[in-house]
Amino acid sequence: MTKSQKKQKRIQVSDDMPPINQNAAGIDVGAKENWVSVSPDRDAEPVRRYEAFTRDLNALADWLKQCGIETVAMESTGVYWIPVFQILEARGFRVVLVNARHVKNVSGRKTDMLDCQWLRLLHSYGLLAGSFQPAAEIGVLRSYLRHRQMLIEYGAHHIQHMQKALTQMNLQLTQVISDITGTTGMRIIRAILQGERNPYRLAEMRDWRTKNDSETIAKALEGSYRSEHVFALKQAVELFDFYQQQIADCDKQIAEYLRSLESKIDAQAHPMKAARTKRKNRRNVPGFDCRHQAYRISGVDLTQIDSINESAALTILSEIGTDMGSWKAEKNFASWLTLCPNNKITGGRIFQSRTRKSANRVRDVLCMCAQTLLNSQSALGAFCRRMCSRLGPEKGIVAAAHKLALLIYRLLKFGKDYVDIGQDAYEQQFKQRTLKTLARKAKEFGFQLVPSAEEG
Repeated sequence: MTKSQKKQKRIQVSDDMPPINQNAAGIDVGAKENWVSVSPDRDAEPVRRYEAFTRDLNALADWLKQCGIETVAMESTGVYWIPVFQILEARGFRVVLVNARHVKNVSGRKTDMLDCQWLRLLHSYGLLAGSFQPAAEIGVLRSYLRHRQMLIEYGAHHIQHMQKALTQMNLQLTQVISDITGTTGMRIIRAILQGERNPYRLAEMRDWRTKNDSETIAKALEGSYRSEHVFALKQAVELFDFYQQQIADCDKQIAEYLRSLESKIDAQAHPMKAARTKRKNRRNVPGFDCRHQAYRISGVDLTQIDSINESAALTILSEIGTDMGSWKAEKNFASWLTLCPNNKITGGRIFQSRTRKSANRVRDVLCMCAQTLLNSQSALGAFCRRMCSRLGPEKGIVAAAHKLALLIYRLLKFGKDYVDIGQDAYEQQFKQRTLKTLARKAKEFGFQLVPSAEEG
């Protein structure tokens, strides 16, 4: 430690309020170095700096053991916290991973040395709430699926590069087919790369399901096949194919790992119900039976909930696990997902109630699932349409995602099956609730709600 570092001020603490966590430490995690703080009565040098190498992280853990530390608080800084977290957890420490927004220091006093002391101070008084971390085996599955999603996003960039190259050659293929990476699109593009330039021969490669006829497609394929744009198209196709192969390899790895996970239910003794909807040939669907695997490791079939497909079910399980014990009630689960109003009250009045900003992946998945409910004839579809008409499309989708979150919590918590009562039954229930509310309001004002005579 340099002299300039030793001259930095240290946080002074009063002894009026006794700490809750006596054996607490704080770590400010960085890419190149980690600053660690323990109580001043544990070591003559209570704040130390360690580099990010594995040897230094093991030395950090040894020093914390010498100081009698049992619990450590650290910020979730990028991905730099992961090696530190794993080493400390393996050494027996209780590591509390906290959101950086919740531990903001006083403005104008932002240094690494003060940050680690501030973390240790807040943690010692029990003022930090740890971020949710799934079980170790679910954490591995989460890493696999997040990596798979990254591969899908990288592959999507090269689809845009293909579209750009086609546009530069004035080949309006995107105007006559809905997806250039479908059967028709890839046949035509690969034929172009092999040297075919006749638009009518290219148009004959259309799939029979394509809406536009051969004449329209041939008209769209009249352009200037400049060599530099054909070369760009060639490399974009090669990169797209490469990522598709990487996704397929990732699917094999995920399927192999899922088979190694412990079963929560005997799928043979308690077989799954028939699929709610017929599986369509959707893009980016895993190349294995993920519905069966998700049912086996969770004990419930989340795909019975309308709008949740097998891919979404597996993603949800990889993010939250199968144990709902981390949340006391379903409302706490919805709050963690940031799917409930964040009421800000001043002077006894709510001046803002919009949901908190969040990068929660489960929230994103549920919001995408909720959008598919707009055309559904189920009870959830009727609920989503009613919320959208009452609150607007954006808030209505969030309300429907909130409903899906509550159903997922109940299924995983109590292990019961979901049964859809249907759109008609839901509308009837809503009508009865509305009439009951009107009757109660009429009674409060001294009136009686009388039904009108039925028309003959």
